[in-house]
Amino acid sequence: MKNLLKKWNQISLVKQIIIGLIMGIALAVFVPTVAKPLVIFGSLFVGALKAIAPVLVLFLVMSAIAKHKSGHQTNMKSIVFLYLLGTFLAGLIAVIVSFIFPVSLTLTEGAQDLTAPGGVVEVLKALLLNVVDNPAKAIFNANYIGILAWAILLGLALKNSSDTTKTVISNFSDAISKMVTWVIKFAPLGIMGLVIDSITTNGVESLLSYGKLLVVLIGCMLFVAFVVNPLIVFVAIRQNPYPLVFKAVKESGITAFFTRSSAANIPVNMKLCENLGLDKDSYSVSIPLGATINMAGAAVTISVLTLAAVHTLGIHVDLPTAILLSLVSAISACGASGVAGGSLLLIPLATSLFGIPNDIAMQVVGVGFIIGVLQDSFETALNSSTDVVFTATAEYRKNLKEGKKINFNKTA
Repeated sequence: MKNLLKKWNQISLVKQIIIGLIMGIALAVFVPTVAKPLVIFGSLFVGALKAIAPVLVLFLVMSAIAKHKSGHQTNMKSIVFLYLLGTFLAGLIAVIVSFIFPVSLTLTEGAQDLTAPGGVVEVLKALLLNVVDNPAKAIFNANYIGILAWAILLGLALKNSSDTTKTVISNFSDAISKMVTWVIKFAPLGIMGLVIDSITTNGVESLLSYGKLLVVLIGCMLFVAFVVNPLIVFVAIRQNPYPLVFKAVKESGITAFFTRSSAANIPVNMKLCENLGLDKDSYSVSIPLGATINMAGAAVTISVLTLAAVHTLGIHVDLPTAILLSLVSAISACGASGVAGGSLLLIPLATSLFGIPNDIAMQVVGVGFIIGVLQDSFETALNSSTDVVFTATAEYRKNLKEGKKINFNKTA
């Protein structure tokens, strides 16, 4: 058994996850009754990540700011700019593709009991209220905007504290980071359980009738991941962006695809940034921030499903309204994590631009829940992997300006 565990530990995490993925598919397809109890591994894995991520973010950000020395430059302005640019361009691409390949829907019930936000102002209001949330409540509810706000304020308040205090906070941060590595070691088992759950619960039959819609949605997300994002990276650093992009998709996107939670994937992204040799002062803030506002996948979902409703109802859309939809999608997507139900519940907000009544809009949300097993997986994979891509890009750009070389061997 010891030799078996030793050989298993010598295999890279990505290969371990792929093995877990293959085993999950095989068990769910061939012996579903035997596989069903193994779903618990997926629930435990996601539960553990979600449980530790809020505490990790609080201590990492607080420690980074408390220890930050004057004159040491971080890349937060560049990172936030890249986040917002990427989210807007994703929404714009989705609008363009939806006009080239218009999709009509068979409207469905099933979302009547949900309450969607009434407008952009309501989304922004919820976002601001999350900032001033009670810190204990913010951690309990995984409200990352609130956690970030408290971590930043506590970090600033502790900047002039004694070195002993800063060391204690740093030690707590390191201890929680160590616990995260223990949780991530169980990723192969967790992924296996999540795959079994998806296949045995949803199957693929319910998705076939929405094939064209899924092709447009997933096609847009893949285009953003492998064309738009690399172009942004290339413009920023003038070097081949694909080693970085593929690394992020492989090591962040795969786990995010199955956990379907940007928050749960924060520890994975933190570890990846550490492996890439990035500045901890930057990524300890940018990664949890990205899980909240860097929502390219959500912008794609909102734009595509909104225009699908528009095409279904035969509503004419002019160019200014289409551009406005891209902007609304981007702004709404940034607030998606602060709204129960995520990106799907922001669709009524976008459809209101075209005068579509709320009862019809909620039927579109119902369609979103049907295809959610794939839509949400691809959306989260795009969102989460992009957090790492843009965080690394900002640091590489700064290094190049300072005359330093980028070590692409770390991203190969």
